[in-house]
Amino acid sequence: MPEVDDTVEIYDDPLFQPGEKVRSRFTVKNDGTMWDAEIGEIVVHKGDEGYVRDVGTYLQRYYIYAVEFVDRRRIVGMRGRELIGLDNPEGTK
Repeated sequence: MPEVDDTVEIYDDPLFQPGEKVRSRFTVKNDGTMWDAEIGEIVVHKGDEGYVRDVGTYLQRYYIYAVEFVDRRRIVGMRGRELIGLDNPEGTK
């Protein structure tokens, strides 16, 4: 049975703020939410570095970080657990 993520992240402050440099912990494929990539296409590789542009929420539970991966010329929405903070490696304020 798959593990259920019942965390409500928005009760705490976001891990990252706009302007912070981050690195992807995982390779990320398009799940159908990116109009300029085929479903299943890799949009971010593990280790790619980018900058948080904006912080939003999803389902009133999770923070979604709009990360600009300059070298890839794309902005990808990512969860905090998918990122490592380079300006703040612990990911906390």
